[in-house]
Amino acid sequence: MLKYIFLIVTIVTIGTAQAQNKIKFHIKDAETNESIKDVSAKIEGTNLVSTSDNVGIVIFENISEGVHTISFSLEGYKKHKTSFTIPFADEFFEIALESEAEEMDEIIVTSTRGTRTISNIPTRVEFIAGEELEEKANMKPGDIRMMLNESTGIQTQQTSATSGNSSIRIQGLDGRYTQILKDGFPLYSGASSGLGLLQTPPLDLKQVEIIKGSASTLYGGGAIAGLVNLVSKTPTEERELRFIINGTSALGLDINGFYSQQFNKIGLTVFASHDRNAPYDPADIQLTAIPKFERYNFNPKLFVNFNENTKLNFGVNTVFENRIGGNIDYIKDESQYPDSYFEKNKTQRISTQFTLTHKFNEKESLTIKNSFNNFSRVITIPDYVFDGLQNSTFSEISYSKNGDIAEWVTGANLYTDNFTEDSKTAFPLRNYNQITYGAFIQNTVKAKEWLDIETGLRGDYVVDYGFSFLPRISALFKINSKFTSRLGGGLGYKTPTIFTEESERIQYRNVLPINSDFNTLEKSYGLNFDVNYKTNITEDISLSLNQLFFYTNVDSPLILTSLPNNIYQFVNVDGYLNTKGAETNVKLGYKDFKLFLGYTYTDASIDNNGIKSENPLTAKHRLNNVLMYEVEDKWKAGLEAYYYSPQKLNDGTIGREYWIFGFMVEKLWENFSVYANFENFTDTRQTKFGSIYTGPISNPVFKDIYAPLDGFVVNAGIKLKI
Repeated sequence: MLKYIFLIVTIVTIGTAQAQNKIKFHIKDAETNESIKDVSAKIEGTNLVSTSDNVGIVIFENISEGVHTISFSLEGYKKHKTSFTIPFADEFFEIALESEAEEMDEIIVTSTRGTRTISNIPTRVEFIAGEELEEKANMKPGDIRMMLNESTGIQTQQTSATSGNSSIRIQGLDGRYTQILKDGFPLYSGASSGLGLLQTPPLDLKQVEIIKGSASTLYGGGAIAGLVNLVSKTPTEERELRFIINGTSALGLDINGFYSQQFNKIGLTVFASHDRNAPYDPADIQLTAIPKFERYNFNPKLFVNFNENTKLNFGVNTVFENRIGGNIDYIKDESQYPDSYFEKNKTQRISTQFTLTHKFNEKESLTIKNSFNNFSRVITIPDYVFDGLQNSTFSEISYSKNGDIAEWVTGANLYTDNFTEDSKTAFPLRNYNQITYGAFIQNTVKAKEWLDIETGLRGDYVVDYGFSFLPRISALFKINSKFTSRLGGGLGYKTPTIFTEESERIQYRNVLPINSDFNTLEKSYGLNFDVNYKTNITEDISLSLNQLFFYTNVDSPLILTSLPNNIYQFVNVDGYLNTKGAETNVKLGYKDFKLFLGYTYTDASIDNNGIKSENPLTAKHRLNNVLMYEVEDKWKAGLEAYYYSPQKLNDGTIGREYWIFGFMVEKLWENFSVYANFENFTDTRQTKFGSIYTGPISNPVFKDIYAPLDGFVVNAGIKLKI
């Protein structure tokens, strides 16, 4: 009897010992040594799964003896695996997770004027950077129009049927409500607004930052719909020398080069490009879908590090372009077809950028900025010439203080915009001289572990138009490591000018000048709300969901109104323009595949003296679908599909719905790659839907352009890295 009792006790004891096999893991950040919560841990070959608590502890119990492998994963960190043996003698097993950011160049978002990482910014910022920027550049190395048009919620609107001039629309608002910046400087406004997208190649860009919704508190007038900040590359100790040579089936050629290097205290970047195209008419209607043009860009920039605390950079941007569209026979031989329609654009830009930054200590710094922009443009059509010169300046001084809990930025700026017209007719000149004085303050504070708040306040005084008071607030809610949400809104304004999409369509002909006694500022308010969810479903499958809701209202919008005798005048209507809708973005990754799905719903309408109508040239429904396949440093391939729903046109008719499909492939080696892009391979063209003009071809009256004119185009090239 005694031996049976001893056997039972032995079995129970062994079972208890087996059940008490326990191990603790302490999860830390490899760089900061801080504990990480919400890390998912799984012992492979078992069903044992746990999550680290608020102090980074993961505990597993009832583990069988032997050697085990455990995997740790959290969005934003590299996946980590390690082995351990049970029984385990020590109390803790420390695990250090490395940030995924160490695998790529550090991305600093500059548009919000703060120093936080993008995951900790209350203002919603989208960015195109790194490999995504290079992939989009393959499709259009000569300009950034296609890069922006393929983003959810953004649509580029072609304003000239024959010359290809385009503007950018965000969330259904006209192009004049979007501010385009180069390294934080407002260089693309006024007379250049319809050409800025076409004259900016992407090779020297480090990233593109997009803020949707009112950003006027940060950057003043013109950012009602949002802003696009084109951030240039900066030099590093490792030399960068790149070239792109690209040719197209539409008779185009792009040759771009970029050089960058830091020499001790002196750094240098140089970008140069030559882009050209022969006149191209795929529809065989004797009108150019792509105009004949020749363009040269040259952008040198000098960086001086006086010491660790004081840095200066100075750059010059230049563009010289001749562009002519219209009757293709006239372009090929002007003398044989003297009575044909044509549109010539001769442009020249010379602009400077100066920035001086001094750090008082690790937390406080002072920044001084200045830019000068000289832009001349001559538009020539039969029996009419528009010849204008725009000189604008931007100066700013700002002070920032970055604390452990709060960040402060405050400053003042001066913006001048002078336009003079050279005209030999009796029609009134559209000359103006706008001066804007502004001051701003912004605070970003970590109110709680789960709540970050950003508040801003700007006051602008526009000479001849008065004072604008522009508050803004944004909040970031960190519900957990996978689920976040942002809510933000603010006020905005736009100073009236004759340079809009409506007036550019008619080359500003017979458009009366703006009159500050008659016209007023366009003022707005807007609100954005989004939710974001990121997770790793398995080791190989990742999922990201973002849902955005937006609303913007513009009071007394400026509308081009027809008067007798073919005269036009901009009038602030008694009413409003508003746009509301939603954007849905889904990103799904599986091993070497990435799937991007985007849907935009936009309801944009105008109330003019109580009469409400749909805002023209706005697709109510848009789909963006991209499937990418990438074998690192070997292959890239992408398949795209974009859908545009029917759009109301300015003449009251409805444009057709359409799809655009594209395919891109790139083969990479260590120092070079070759690529080919098959854009719009189903040859979707508006000229297939009907005529794009009325009247005789010698004096056409063009309809709105809402779909591609160039159709199926193949471009291919080689990229060199020396």
